[in-house]
Amino acid sequence: MSSAHHYKTVSASQIILKELMVPSYANFGGKVHGGVILSLMDKIAYTCAASHAKSYCVTASVDSVDFMNPVEVGELLTLFASVNYVGHSSMEVGIKVISEDFKQDIVKHTNTSYFTMVAVDEETRQPTAVPGLILETEQQIQRFVMGKLRRQLKRQHHREINQLRQELNQERLLAEVAGERCQLLVEPQAD
Repeated sequence: MSSAHHYKTVSASQIILKELMVPSYANFGGKVHGGVILSLMDKIAYTCAASHAKSYCVTASVDSVDFMNPVEVGELLTLFASVNYVGHSSMEVGIKVISEDFKQDIVKHTNTSYFTMVAVDEETRQPTAVPGLILETEQQIQRFVMGKLRRQLKRQHHREINQLRQELNQERLLAEVAGERCQLLVEPQAD
C-alpha cells in the first residue's frame, strides 16, 4: 500500500526539541540571535515532516515569524512541532517556541510559526504523496482547518500580489513612492 492511501495520527510525528542557549548564540545586543532560533525551527520542521512522510522533505515556505519575547543566553529553548494539515505532497508544520529562565522561574512564549514542507522523492526530486492525518481531538481538527484556511489565504495573497505587479506602470510607481522615505535617482520606466 502506498503512502498516499494510508493515514497517520498527528501524535505519531510530533517532535519536541530542547536546546540550551549558549554564549556563542548571542547577537551584538547580548540576546540570542534570531537566526539561531530560525535554524532550530527549520530543523524541527524538517524532522516532524520527514517523520510523517517517511520521506525527504524540503521547506517550501515559512509564514511570518514574529519574535514576541527576546531569548536570553542561559535559557532553555523548547520547540514543539506538529503536522497540522496535509495536502497531496505538502504539509503544514506548526511550531511553538518557549524559553525558560531557571534562575527566575520565568517561562515565555517567544514565537509561533507555520512551515510548509513538501515531501520529495530522492531520486526524481519530484513531490511525492504523503499520508493523510487521523484527527483525534478538537484541537487537531481546529489546527487542520486553520492550516487549510492559511493555505487558501496564502494562494489568494500570491494571486493578488501578482495582479498588483502586472498593474504597475510609471504613474503608479511614482504615486506609491510619493511621500515615502526614499529619494529617486532615476525615473521608473514603463514596461
